[in-house]
Amino acid sequence: MEHSLSIVIPARNEAAGLDRLLPALRERHPDAELLVVDDGSTDATRETALRHGAKVISHPYGQGNGAAVKTGARAATGEVLVFLDADGQHDPDDVARLLDALEQGHDMAIGARDGRSQASLLRGIGNRLYNRLASWMVGHRIADLTSGFRAVRAAKFREFLFLLPNGFSYPTTITMSFCRAGYPLAFVPIRTHTRLGRSHIQPLRDGLRFSVIIFRVGTLYSPLKLFLPISALFFLLGLGRYAYTYTHYGTFTNMSALLMITSVLIFLIGLISEQITNLVYLQRAGSGLPDSRDAAPDGDRRENARSD
Repeated sequence: MEHSLSIVIPARNEAAGLDRLLPALRERHPDAELLVVDDGSTDATRETALRHGAKVISHPYGQGNGAAVKTGARAATGEVLVFLDADGQHDPDDVARLLDALEQGHDMAIGARDGRSQASLLRGIGNRLYNRLASWMVGHRIADLTSGFRAVRAAKFREFLFLLPNGFSYPTTITMSFCRAGYPLAFVPIRTHTRLGRSHIQPLRDGLRFSVIIFRVGTLYSPLKLFLPISALFFLLGLGRYAYTYTHYGTFTNMSALLMITSVLIFLIGLISEQITNLVYLQRAGSGLPDSRDAAPDGDRRENARSD
């Protein structure tokens, strides 16, 4: 790999997993920066990481997987970041495959699990639903929306740190954000192993949170894809109501008017949201916005030049 590499591992009470993972990573990537973010562990996570020569940043209390990822992304020195779990699910041999995908011109490579690699049948079904919903939102096939195993160009990842939540749904947000920004993604098929220890994910709570995140990022990604179908539904309901009342009673009712007006309002809100979204991403990309000196009149520009 031509670029410098940092491998960021968020960990909470994962001493047993790190004892296996860190030596394997060091053997395969001897020049990489190994950075473990200890998210308020109460076991020997920190001591284990230090014993294997990793850099360790410790949170004073558990702030969440996403918070640990953000801490690691800010502190990492590599031009390329690899994120993987500390629980032994991810195969260190697959890191090279993700890096190869970056070398082919992608800005982020995601380890996509197959159906046999899901932790349970319920979570497998949930992940498939999330993948389909996200694919519809972005107009691009999302093979694994919630995978925490990924390689990414550091500078582009940091553009979206302000969007990332502190919980387990950070992969959802960063994946859809990269799609919105037009950064190319690659999905690399992987098989995961049975995790060591107990999972920190609570299916019901985190499942609902994932759904909210998808819709939240979806409105940031392309608001009209959400607002337009809802607007059309209200309009059709109003039109159907009007057709019924006119046919039977020859009247146009207040309910028909209310449904149609609601349809127009929802459409206009979606349209405004679409414009705000475009401005947000325009500012984050730093493109298309004229420099203050370029935008100033000639006299002001000369005044600025003298003040420098």
